[in-house]
Amino acid sequence: MPRRQVSFRILVEECHITTMLSTVVLALAITSTRAALSVDLDSADSIRFAAGLVASKLMDYYHGEEPGQTPGILPGPPPAGPYYWWEGGALWGTMVDYWHYTHSQFYNDLTLRALVYQANPPHNDYMPPNWTASLGNDDQGFWGMSAMLAAETTFKNPPPGQPQWLALAQAVFNTQAERWDTRYCNGGLRWQIPLSNNGYNYKNSIANAIFFNLGARLARYTNNRTYAEWAGKTWDWMEGVGYIDKENWNVYDGGHVEGNCTDINRAQFSYTAAIFVQGCGFLYNYTNGEQKWRDRLEGLTNRTLNNFFLSQPKAGMRPAAMEPSCELEERNQCTTDMLSFKGYLHRWMAQTTQMAPFVRGVVMPVLRESVRSMAESCLPDGTCGFRWNRGQYDGNTGAGQQMNALGALVSLLVEQPEVKEAVTAKNGGTSAGDPNAGREGEVGEWEGESEVITDADRVGAAVVTILMVGTVMGMMIWVSATTGEEEEYARVMRGEKKKGKGRVIERT
Repeated sequence: MPRRQVSFRILVEECHITTMLSTVVLALAITSTRAALSVDLDSADSIRFAAGLVASKLMDYYHGEEPGQTPGILPGPPPAGPYYWWEGGALWGTMVDYWHYTHSQFYNDLTLRALVYQANPPHNDYMPPNWTASLGNDDQGFWGMSAMLAAETTFKNPPPGQPQWLALAQAVFNTQAERWDTRYCNGGLRWQIPLSNNGYNYKNSIANAIFFNLGARLARYTNNRTYAEWAGKTWDWMEGVGYIDKENWNVYDGGHVEGNCTDINRAQFSYTAAIFVQGCGFLYNYTNGEQKWRDRLEGLTNRTLNNFFLSQPKAGMRPAAMEPSCELEERNQCTTDMLSFKGYLHRWMAQTTQMAPFVRGVVMPVLRESVRSMAESCLPDGTCGFRWNRGQYDGNTGAGQQMNALGALVSLLVEQPEVKEAVTAKNGGTSAGDPNAGREGEVGEWEGESEVITDADRVGAAVVTILMVGTVMGMMIWVSATTGEEEEYARVMRGEKKKGKGRVIERT
């Protein structure tokens, strides 16, 4: 459908729905004794309605269908807007789940167009060259996880001739497997992809968590054990290097290659832990309940609930999800990226209860109380703040805050009988895959062997070649793109500067 027709239809539908919502919201505001989002947690219809309000306010931040704007991305990067490329991928994953849990198709056309537009044709690997200056393995991976979610939920497939969901997720995984680096720290993925990017010398948990997560989910969807072997290899590396604390199940941020990844930054972030929780759930399901994945899932789940949910609040505070590395009692120092983590935490923990029902009794009561507190942080029209444990709206708004609230609300619908668990290729899946997606040349079928991916030498040679062609231009772009980001993160932790989604790098 031509872009003009899509935009016009959406405009007409949005005007109709906005009028209806405005009438209801006005009634809620008049009858309510406090400024909060009205939602009955015992009513699926009430949750769906509240989610619709929050989704509408979330999409107010998206301008990709407007003339002169780029489909798929939120306004940015700085100074053009506060959001980096990765958060667009996170947005569309949230909207796929919104459709999956509520069955509202209102934003489906936008979601499909956005995920396809940013795929980077003809490579279709979510590595568009115009975002190279801030392209990390985790940034690419967020888009890959959203494509994987679309395949697992049978979100409507793109038309023939366009990249398909499963193949997109496989392309992301394959390109990252080729970047597995054994020269330093005995393995693992670096944070950044281009050599010229600040943070290329940092191997962090979030990049490796996403790779682990995709491997687990691809293994289950395709029934190809190679993906599971890579996921197991990644877990073993995370434990071996000390990023996952085998005694207490903490997941730390990362370390630098110069120190053989021994200078571990012990900051912890909720979305990193939640990605590992979800991945363990998929592997538990894929292996028909293998004990090691049950043990890992149980340990991580308990630690994640203890670390990132205020279950025993002080007087005047509410039990709710929180981001303790930046959401401090006396002040909030979370960056734009960090302001979106709670929504992923809720969504991935809830989805894990489908893959491993034995954690449901522990997870769902905590999520429920968190949603109750979250609703108190929103206005009746669905505009939501960031702090959920204060019992009131804090005025701290943005796309991340709306994704948080939307993710929290839909997470409670996971127990509805019509919400199906993730499908597989042999059990309801319709998305077309390509096991060689993202690779250069013909390498044949990919079955059974864990060491079929080309080694890091090829990657190094490719990077050098690219740099020889465009070093000067790349460095100019990098300086322009990263200066504002570094200044923002420099204020987060004294003596250190941070770049992207909470990761810490040394002051240079």
